[in-house]
Order: sequence, then structure tokens, then C-alpha cells
Amino acid sequence: MPSPFSTTLVTLSLLMGGDALAQPTGSAATPAPAPAVAPAPPVFAMPGMNVYRRFDETLTPQMVKFYDEVLDLKALQPIQLNASQQMILFGIGHAQIKLAAGFKEGRQYQVGKGVNEAVGIRLFALHYAQEAPLVARFRAAGLPAPAFRDMGHGKRGALVRDPGGFTIQLVVGPNPAPGVEVGINVSDLARSRKFYREFVGLEELPPVEDKLLGVTKYPYRHGETVINLWQAGRNLPADTGSAGIQYVIANVDAVNARALAQNVAAEEPLGGLPNFSIRFVWLNDADGVTNYFAQQGPRQPASAGQ
Repeated sequence: MPSPFSTTLVTLSLLMGGDALAQPTGSAATPAPAPAVAPAPPVFAMPGMNVYRRFDETLTPQMVKFYDEVLDLKALQPIQLNASQQMILFGIGHAQIKLAAGFKEGRQYQVGKGVNEAVGIRLFALHYAQEAPLVARFRAAGLPAPAFRDMGHGKRGALVRDPGGFTIQLVVGPNPAPGVEVGINVSDLARSRKFYREFVGLEELPPVEDKLLGVTKYPYRHGETVINLWQAGRNLPADTGSAGIQYVIANVDAVNARALAQNVAAEEPLGGLPNFSIRFVWLNDADGVTNYFAQQGPRQPASAGQ
């Protein structure tokens, strides 16, 4: 199973075009004390956010085929972590969906439950211009055709599951959004709205009724990526491991200081990797959803004569 530190390295390497980071050494992460900086909101360094999926490693071929051939995402060059581990990457707009085979120890998984039967990240929503080609790809792969229904606002939608049991919301309508939407069922709507609006610093959009999910969504946007919050159910189990969100930022020390000042839980403390110019902190919202913030350091100039 890829370690969380290796995962962070890979996401930053590919995202920032870091050829020098393409061959990680596998060294253990080194905690790095935060400089004395003032707490500050994130300064985003890309026009969107990346997301990732963890799943049973035995399902890797099926997962790759589904995201590539059925969902028709742009396959990117995978990163080889070591002789037996890869990070599988798909482009969506300016960001990525990352497939990480294997489960992270200490996290909770509610595989196969409905979107409103657990709290945490419950789905990714992907947008398409036409319904017929999408249905044709499902049938060509031997999968049931998605059952599209009216979502309101001139859109039709269907809920399907990837081979790992995670829900994908397919949205068809004019002018499809270029990025991914992240759907999070929360245990306390006011608390979660405050976190994504004030701590993460996302743009708050007007609420949207989603007839397919049967909920009112509260959207928060940065660039091409939208996080949709809703609250359905009480005393539900949490899924803290199936998916997560990554922000590439320019001020990880200030974000870490802000997290410490506001008592935001750290899943992995501020740290870095030996021999690589990268720093990161993994934070959790109140429901345990991974929000990890990573900063690429300055590139080292090539030596004379190279």
C-alpha cells in the first residue's frame, strides 16, 4: 500500500511538472518544524483541486478500465512508486483524479453504502455534454446502462458505482463543467460550511436542489472544482478513507499555523520528504475528511555545463 507521504510526493510531482521528483526514493517522511509565520488562509497555486480514490488493490485493472474507457477521462502517465506500486492518474480539466490501490491503515471505509448512509466523501460528480455516448460506453464494457433522471436546472443525472463500490454521479447538460465535483454528506451542516468557507477559503455559491440525491447541496468552489455539502441522516458511520481532497498551495507553513490556532485535526503533521523540495500537512474536517495541503519548493538550477 502506498504510504500517505509517497502519495503526496506523486501528486505534487505530476501536478507541478516536477521531472526531478518522478523517481521517489521511498525514504520515510521527515517532520519539519514550522517557521514562525502568521496564520493565513491558503494561497492556491492551481485553478482547482485534485481528488483521489483508495480501493482494494486486487481491483486495479477494473478500476483503470472504468475510469479510462467508461468514464472517458484523460489517462496520464502513471508514476512508479517502487517495483510494485503505481499512482494511476487521470486528467480532468486542469486537475486530476488519482487512483491509489490499497487502503490506508487507521481510516474507516463504508464501501457499497448509499450516498446518504454514511458521512464523508460520498461521490464524485462528472459532467458530460451528451447522454447517448456515455450509455454506449457502459454497454460496450458489459455494464448496465445508467438510469438517467431529471435533476432540475436543465440537467439529467444518474448514479453508478466504480468497481470499488464508490458512487459516481453522471451529469448531462449543456455547457458541461470541466472539473470534478466532490459530494460530502456531513454530520453538522453549519460547522462544515464554516470550515470550507472560512478555513479552506473556498467561494460559497447559492444552494442547489439536487432531485437525484434528494438533498439541497451547498456548493463551495475554487477554480474548476466544486465541493458540495449536504446533511442527510443522523448518527451515521463515517467513511474517512475512500476518497480525499488535495490543495496545491503556496503557503503551507501559514496554513499549518492557522490549523494549530484553530484546533483543526492533523491526520499527518507538517513535514517533508528527504531529498525532495516539498512540504505538506494533512488536515481533517470535523467528519474526518482528508484535506491535504502541499507546497512545491523552488526548483534547483542545473549546474554549469549540464
